[in-house]
Amino acid sequence: MIFRHRFDPTSLREYDIRGTVGRTIGPEDAYAIGRTFGNVVAGDGGSTVVIGYDGRLSSPSLERALVEGAMASGMDVVRIGCGPTPMLYFASAQLNADGAIMVTGSHNPPDHNGFKLVLANRPFFGPQIQILGQMAATGNVGAHKPGTTRTLEVKGAYIDRLLRDRRGDTRPLNVIWDCGNGAAGDVLSLLVRRLPGRHRVLNAAIDGHFPAHHPDPTIPANLQQVIAAVRQDRADLGIAFDGDADRLGVVDDTGEILLADQLLMILARDMLRDHPGATIIADIKTSQVVFDEITRSGGQPCMWKSGHSQMKTRMAETGALLAGEMSGHIFFADRWYGFDDALYAALRLLDVVSRLDGPLSAVRRALPHTVSTPELRFPCPDMRKFDVIAEVATRLEQAGATVCDIDGVRVSTPDGWWLLRASNTQASLVARAEGTTQAALDRLTAALSAQLARSGVTLPDFSHQAPPH
Repeated sequence: MIFRHRFDPTSLREYDIRGTVGRTIGPEDAYAIGRTFGNVVAGDGGSTVVIGYDGRLSSPSLERALVEGAMASGMDVVRIGCGPTPMLYFASAQLNADGAIMVTGSHNPPDHNGFKLVLANRPFFGPQIQILGQMAATGNVGAHKPGTTRTLEVKGAYIDRLLRDRRGDTRPLNVIWDCGNGAAGDVLSLLVRRLPGRHRVLNAAIDGHFPAHHPDPTIPANLQQVIAAVRQDRADLGIAFDGDADRLGVVDDTGEILLADQLLMILARDMLRDHPGATIIADIKTSQVVFDEITRSGGQPCMWKSGHSQMKTRMAETGALLAGEMSGHIFFADRWYGFDDALYAALRLLDVVSRLDGPLSAVRRALPHTVSTPELRFPCPDMRKFDVIAEVATRLEQAGATVCDIDGVRVSTPDGWWLLRASNTQASLVARAEGTTQAALDRLTAALSAQLARSGVTLPDFSHQAPPH
């Protein structure tokens, strides 16, 4: 019998496959992913696929269907159970697996879920995901073959590896951790028992209802609990994770939020002491201050496209030792594997903070300051968003503007810069602007707004600004 399946086209995204459970994604899709991806792995000469899942209510049933589909393609499936996405990446690297799939909804609403895929320890994304859809629709998945399955406990080995490269704290720290009831809970609870200092863990119970708050540390409202705990305990810092623990948010000892690019700057400075001249990548939404500071600290800055798959691919191409995104993904290839791991990034940050002469807040205050907007997302139909970018780019070129076009358009002027790009995951455009002063920022946002208006796009609200750099 020939296997065929049609995915909801909205579920086949740039970096993953995801949707609303029961509407655009379900067990039949999970089976089809296992069946098609298993055939891709077999065609690449492989046979082993590692599968894990996060703490969402729908994840266990999706994982079971995914395993069945992979086995039907003759795969030897290694099931690692519930845990963070980076634990899956770790297991895949340790086993030198041919493929890996994580069932995770990441930071999306509770009724959403999806799948992140890895082929031969490299991101599987973009056109590759579309190929899976074509394979399923045409039945081009190969003959049914019996596979095998086994369960592997990797939490202990993962925690051991996380701790192995720690250089020892100069002073013990008082740290607040917030798992947000996401997949980090069990691993982090075990991890902190082996760390020096005082550690208080919030919302460690893995619960797909996310009763405390939504697990997205890029939204300030979701950090209010960890901020309050840091201030109450007079802690040295607070760290929060997203739903699958591949992104983190950080607050300093005063409860002030460190933006992700500020965190990257602090980590970059420290790493460059050991690796002068190293390449460090930041996404196109990152403050210009970060690129300037990497240069000043003796590194080679590289601006690249947003998206965790894009960043990992670029790291492999350039040999970069560190990368980061405004979304909170931090990637270490210095003493680590090059994938985004919020737990590992947190431990590297603890190493840095323990060696500071003063508090983390003093470092934040000493960073170069600019005035910026937050990342602004506003609706634009999928069929229109890339055309808007092309129209704006053409007008800028005709005007002789200074533009970086690796991912949308980033326009530099004496006032600073503004960015407009199409989201790869939503029907929306993304904008950001950063100026040397408030007046400069106003001019930049006016220029951006004028470009949007010429393309007939509803203007975003710039009235709420991000904390200054």
